[in-house]
Amino acid sequence: MPLTLGLALALSAALGTTPATTTTPVPTIMSPQAQTVREYVQTYFADEPIMVDIAQCESHFRQYNKSGAVYRGVQNNQDVGVMQINERYHLNTAVKTGFDLYSLEGNTAYARYLYDKEGTTPWASSEPCWGKTKNAKLLALAGK
Repeated sequence: MPLTLGLALALSAALGTTPATTTTPVPTIMSPQAQTVREYVQTYFADEPIMVDIAQCESHFRQYNKSGAVYRGVQNNQDVGVMQINERYHLNTAVKTGFDLYSLEGNTAYARYLYDKEGTTPWASSEPCWGKTKNAKLLALAGK
């Protein structure tokens, strides 16, 4: 780099301006490593591990099926996504509050919203699976 261009760049950086003869460098964008649904749920619910157990029992950590459509429940096809949120009971509220039940981010965020309001009650039908976990026992000891 010629000395005058280097000085001009240094001076413009110090002054917060961009010289007309230079181009603004394009930042390198690092794409995050792909996470599995399981990893996403474990990270998202690190503070509420019972919700990880519930996701395991409800969907086996599936947000989408093999064809790419949202995963639907076996017992009830109105249960959608990794947290198996029931459309009949929750779709209107989810839409009104801005949660997309059909995306991984929206499904887990709405599950947190539900959990904060109602605890594990919305997933009571799968309690025989997750209710015996270490996290469920800790939750019970905490009186939640």
